[in-house]
Amino acid sequence: MNLSDFHYSIPEELIADHPPAVRGEARLLVLDRQTGTYKDCVYTDVVDYLEPGDTLVINDTKVIKARLITRKATGGTRELVLVEKHGGQDDWFRHKVIYRRRLTVGDRLFIGDDTLTVEEILGDGLAIIRSSRDLLDIAEEYGSVPLPPYMNRMATTDDIERYQTVFARELGSVAAPTASLNMTEKTLDQLRDKGVNVVYATLHVGLGTFLPIRVDDVTKHKMHQEYFEVPEETVRIIQATKKAKKRVVALGTTITRTLEYAHEAILNEPPQKISGEADIFIYPGYKFQTIDGLLTNFHMPESTVLMLTSAFAGWNHLKPAYEHCIAEKYHFFSYGDSMLIL
Repeated sequence: MNLSDFHYSIPEELIADHPPAVRGEARLLVLDRQTGTYKDCVYTDVVDYLEPGDTLVINDTKVIKARLITRKATGGTRELVLVEKHGGQDDWFRHKVIYRRRLTVGDRLFIGDDTLTVEEILGDGLAIIRSSRDLLDIAEEYGSVPLPPYMNRMATTDDIERYQTVFARELGSVAAPTASLNMTEKTLDQLRDKGVNVVYATLHVGLGTFLPIRVDDVTKHKMHQEYFEVPEETVRIIQATKKAKKRVVALGTTITRTLEYAHEAILNEPPQKISGEADIFIYPGYKFQTIDGLLTNFHMPESTVLMLTSAFAGWNHLKPAYEHCIAEKYHFFSYGDSMLIL
């Protein structure tokens, strides 16, 4: 299974580098993964495709304003991006960062009235910095939204709201669970009114989600770890949904990875809170254990998230659907349109 097997060409003008004017006013392609047939819809039509007793699982992680532009005493600047939260507790006074341009141990970096000290260089563009003030507070005050590099622009005040889900509450991600950006409270209320269970789990999304695969044989790729928590109530409702032979639908690939990584505990043990570090890499050939549906967005060529979606839908079904959406001028990637696969 080669990386090039998951390539497709996307016209640059279809890449959404800004959010839609109104959240939730997006297009939706509904794909039948058994037959490969698809239908053009609008995002709110998702309510018509979920049934009473189905369960929609959502990632409630919250994005940190993780991009910090610091300055050295000599006047040069250094860009740092905080690494996502790991564990139930994390040390935000001594934390790992991704950096650009040269740093050395002992460097002092200034941002606002705060001083950061480079404590350790880890290699691969990673370092550990120390601060006398909570880095989350510094990021909230001076940081900016860590937009994906392909957007080729600086974050604006609009991105503070729009590169965040409406149900974000657990601070810890450095990238949004982008499939959730089109979801609104109104649509969630309509789903609940219909009898769909809406439950939450947390996976703190790291920049590693978007790192390119650097091996030709995709089976050799090593997935990064991301911290997750699944509440006891969510486990209980998923178990009841399965017992009733209804569907568990994941809102996004982050929740999919969470539910599939922890499937044994979720499906086979008495309900309890589950937490850990998920490093599952899902690609075609994988047999899904927990999810029966996937509400996601359109993913970059040759990416791990495209491979996960291909594993669920079948690349023989997903690629023609993508080609249709390109022809119909759907918008792609984080701020783009969505796809429901059932």
